[in-house]
Amino acid sequence: MRLETAWWFRTAASKTVSNREIARNGGRQRYRAIEADKVAWARARRPKIYRLVTDTVPTASFRILYVFLVLRHDRLEVVHFNVTEHPTAQWAARQKVEAFPWDPAPRYLLRDRDKIFGALFRHRVHTLDMREVLIAPRSPWQNQYVERLIGSIRRECLDHVIVFNDRHLKKLLRAYFFFYHKARTHLALDKQCPEPRSVELPDQGTVIAFPHVGRLHHEYRRAA
Repeated sequence: MRLETAWWFRTAASKTVSNREIARNGGRQRYRAIEADKVAWARARRPKIYRLVTDTVPTASFRILYVFLVLRHDRLEVVHFNVTEHPTAQWAARQKVEAFPWDPAPRYLLRDRDKIFGALFRHRVHTLDMREVLIAPRSPWQNQYVERLIGSIRRECLDHVIVFNDRHLKKLLRAYFFFYHKARTHLALDKQCPEPRSVELPDQGTVIAFPHVGRLHHEYRRAA
């Protein structure tokens, strides 16, 4: 399981904060700064397995469509997505259940503070025995994997097409995510795909190109 890394920096702490930190790590007689740093680092690196995000896409008729994504952290896999023109808290809560119809729900869920994640959504997450981790207000860099995914979707797919309606957008995203999972490599995965591929040696045949996403992208494999 891949763990999220975090950057820490030291600042001056108030007396109350210092006392609370000392008490949390064994009191004044047993407190050791190095051990406390190790505990804090381990606490910061607890796995936040799944992330939620909503994004907007304009259509040819100037309608605004909203995209809901659930991203698995360890393999950078898009577990679930859906599109709507009128997002509501009830709709978002239903997407959370549809993301895990058979598999057990993850332990942690990282999300932003969008108003669509209201009381109904939080109740649904609680019933699935998940712990929510909220990023700081106006801090999208704390949700860096999803932000990078949104940028990839725009640069590699949506910037090259005109979206007509929600059905068209779903078809485009379905084709892109098929390419994303099976053919697009990631440096964070040691140049593998979210669904790993086997290494093909030169003696396995000539290289053949397989088009993806309406020939916007290609996958290259060897065939005898």
